[in-house]
Amino acid sequence: MTRWLDADEQRTWRNFVAATQHVYGALDRQLQRDAGMPHTYYMILVTLSETPGRRMRMSELAGRAQCSQSRLSHAVARLEERGWVRREPCPDDRRGSFAVLTEAGFDALAAAAPGHVEEVRRSLFDVLSPEQVRALNEICAAVRNTLER
Repeated sequence: MTRWLDADEQRTWRNFVAATQHVYGALDRQLQRDAGMPHTYYMILVTLSETPGRRMRMSELAGRAQCSQSRLSHAVARLEERGWVRREPCPDDRRGSFAVLTEAGFDALAAAAPGHVEEVRRSLFDVLSPEQVRALNEICAAVRNTLER
């Protein structure tokens, strides 16, 4: 039997979808305008910057970036063209490869980060009270923990 959303749930769901789309859109527009990269590329660079050796297996990076292997492969190819990422073969798996953040990629990320953080603040945190930020964190953690199992 289908468990339809009641009026409060429907309103909450639609507000959630609209809010996340607006925030992601604002972040993407800001990064395109100021750094010449889409939000997806930024998140790939951030993920690589936070890993030991600034390198990660492509399969793990796809999972962290929440995208398919083919989409990630296409994005990494574009990042390679810019000199921001390079691929290295995996020594213990001939089919696998690593994505490695280059110094130029780290520099591009460092240049993009201040504008990105300012847009995150403007689009999300500046409109919330400290209590709402804590509640949003708890809500997002609960959803994430359920979906990542």
